[in-house]
Amino acid sequence: MSAWRQAGLSYINYSNIAAKVLRRSLKPEFRSEALKRDESHVRITPWANGRPARKYI
Repeated sequence: MSAWRQAGLSYINYSNIAAKVLRRSLKPEFRSEALKRDESHVRITPWANGRPARKYI
């Protein structure tokens, strides 16, 4: 069994943690550009009856 699975993490969580650690370990001249990729924006659209609902979360 994988170490991340034994720790109770999903692969996505494990991957996100590893990416953050890598970005923060870079040299300062490369770190600022890499930290921009750490931000993400997600919009969740609930669906009902095969169509998107009006309210966005």
